[in-house]
Amino acid sequence: MFRNITPIVQNLLLANVVLFLVSAFIFPQLSEWFALYYIHSPYFKPFQFLTYMFMHADFWHLFSNMFGLLIFGPLLEQFLGPKKLLTLWMVCGIGSGILYSGYTAYRMNDLETKVAVFQNNPDPETFNKLVVENRGFFQRTVFDFVDDYSRNPDDPQKISQAKQTLDAIVDIQGNVPMVGASGALFGILIAFAMLFPNTQLFLLFPPMPIKAKYLVLFYGLYTIYNVLVNNPLDNVAHFAHLSGLLIGGVLVYRWKKDRNSFY
Repeated sequence: MFRNITPIVQNLLLANVVLFLVSAFIFPQLSEWFALYYIHSPYFKPFQFLTYMFMHADFWHLFSNMFGLLIFGPLLEQFLGPKKLLTLWMVCGIGSGILYSGYTAYRMNDLETKVAVFQNNPDPETFNKLVVENRGFFQRTVFDFVDDYSRNPDDPQKISQAKQTLDAIVDIQGNVPMVGASGALFGILIAFAMLFPNTQLFLLFPPMPIKAKYLVLFYGLYTIYNVLVNNPLDNVAHFAHLSGLLIGGVLVYRWKKDRNSFY
């Protein structure tokens, strides 16, 4: 398998591994600069739509993305050619970042609107609902405060503390970075499934054979489910994964229609 590695796949693997090692052991500030932030965050820079793809949260995050690229990338590069494989990777990665930023902006606007409603008319029920919706960002002490505030809804000190707590969560949510090449990888997955739908793959967990089209269908449905559920305790950017699937699917569909360009 490793002897058949193709040039673009090899270069992408090297770039991701080298930058991970540099950011992890030599220059940790690189992760802060290159991660993708919410567009209204003070840490946001336009170049992050590109650079976030080459940053990873930890070794296993890097390994899962690079393993997927290593498994599916070489055959796609041989079939599509280096130029199209690189185009697919970059367009899906950058496009996922842009779409995810739009999704984040929508969610932040919704959160800020709800917080503003509470600020204008504070009440324990609204506060409790916001805490539950964003429970992944709170410590246990906040839930103790919810009970205390519910018993003393007119206490000015409790109201002030509740307002400060929600202001803090808006600030935290607005500065959570996104890293990883998952959006680009999901573009590779959908391309593989569209071009080689009946290729038999063998899963490790559980150990069983499955056709490429069914594997990607499962990933797609699982991703849609997680986007709809929107579990606040889940730190995976499922919408970016879904964006990669959609962008990759559209790109390969257009290439397949344009036979003169495709072959």
